[in-house]
Amino acid sequence: MAVIERVGNALPHPFWLFWLLAAILAVSSAIMAALGVSVVSPSDGETVVVRNLLSGDGLAMAVSTMIDNFASFPPMATIVAVIMGVAVAERSGFLAALMRVSVSRVPTGWVVFAVAFAGTMSHVASAAAYVILVPLGGLAFRAVGRSPILGVVVAYTAIASGYDASPIPTPNDAIFAGITTAAAQIIDAEAYVSPLSNWFFNIASSLVLATVITLITKFVLEKRPDLDPDPDADLEDLGALRLSTEERSGLRRALLALGVALAVLTAITVPAGSPLRGADGGLAESPLLAGIGAVVALLFGLVGIVYGQRVGTIRRPADVPALMVQGIRQMAPVLVLFFAIAQFLAYFAWTHIGDVIAVRAAEALETSGIPIVVLFLFILVLLTLINIIITSGSAMWSICAPVLVPMLMLVDVPAETTQALFRIADSGSTAITPMSPYFVMALGFLQRYRKSAGIGTLASYTLPLAVGMTLVWTLLFFAWWALGIPLGPGAPVR
Repeated sequence: MAVIERVGNALPHPFWLFWLLAAILAVSSAIMAALGVSVVSPSDGETVVVRNLLSGDGLAMAVSTMIDNFASFPPMATIVAVIMGVAVAERSGFLAALMRVSVSRVPTGWVVFAVAFAGTMSHVASAAAYVILVPLGGLAFRAVGRSPILGVVVAYTAIASGYDASPIPTPNDAIFAGITTAAAQIIDAEAYVSPLSNWFFNIASSLVLATVITLITKFVLEKRPDLDPDPDADLEDLGALRLSTEERSGLRRALLALGVALAVLTAITVPAGSPLRGADGGLAESPLLAGIGAVVALLFGLVGIVYGQRVGTIRRPADVPALMVQGIRQMAPVLVLFFAIAQFLAYFAWTHIGDVIAVRAAEALETSGIPIVVLFLFILVLLTLINIIITSGSAMWSICAPVLVPMLMLVDVPAETTQALFRIADSGSTAITPMSPYFVMALGFLQRYRKSAGIGTLASYTLPLAVGMTLVWTLLFFAWWALGIPLGPGAPVR
């Protein structure tokens, strides 16, 4: 753990990491261009030559396209729209109330599954999920006479190691889909990956992972002798789990409004001639999926407004855009990172180094005869190790996607499938790495019950869960692949 922490701390901020990678890319492109490195594109048979980013043409491209690169970065508009809707739902109190009701009044035998499944759903609130649900996990367990230490561990691990398995579309889905789209366009300029491209897989994953957490907690963690809180621990009032009359009423109204909105959307979409269907009458390439980010934003905004009006967090129309502004303000660090990522990806595409790596790697894979399952396992292990050091999913995927997505596309693996594989690696090891800022936050919640708890204490609790979740999730992926089940609407697994 100490080695991981030292290595991680030695890395620059992700913003500067991408500029450093851009500098390495520039030097590499100059060397490869001087050597005349090229490949034949399998899509059109044209020869693709590496271009020198340090040349006059490269400098002109970098300067003239900088603003356009940022403005046209695939996740940009979608994530901003989604965040505005999610911000209304979160800051009105709707998401917190939903999490509280999902873990309260749960029978003793179901409390682990309830907290774990709530953890997989809580990702829609992004970082707020840790702040809200981790302490609630401790309270929920204590309310049914079980160890609050275990409740904190279960809630934290469900969020961290199941972060990319949400059954509800989240802002991360939009970010990953945008990055995957940009990477896929290296091979196919018309490629598009929807934010719902892994939705079916995510729904199944959330249920499976909640079950795995329940079983490991019962047969492994509950056998530990160190689950009792300190005798002098400052135990919170269990009343924090209960909803007021106004909150319960607001939650019912918001969920009713959501149900009505979904029913109307379904009624509009079902008819064969619906304007929300594609030209072929299907949903795979339809206005509905093309605008799914806006639909998700509107639905979150709707439940937030209905709930907020009932409980008093939204009293006048002007309160709604004010909440949206707060959400965008919270996203500011990500938007700054997007600027650096957008430039790196644009440079990577312009130099054609991505084409060369993808084609050469695909040719090597075909001649080597390595089974695709073995390749998947190698990629999964590699990404899992990287995730221990680089815990930002968007940063890691921005680095790896431009190589992995085109390479696997050339051996007939859809971009959506590569993204699904990435989700497993991006989540599994998060609960055990001290490089995650939320690891430190969870440790703080754990220390409320045991003051002597340290990094090793929390890691010893989360390790069995993280390993078990990763292994079972991997098996689920291979079963999905073998059965040929679509990963999401219009997203075949192979």
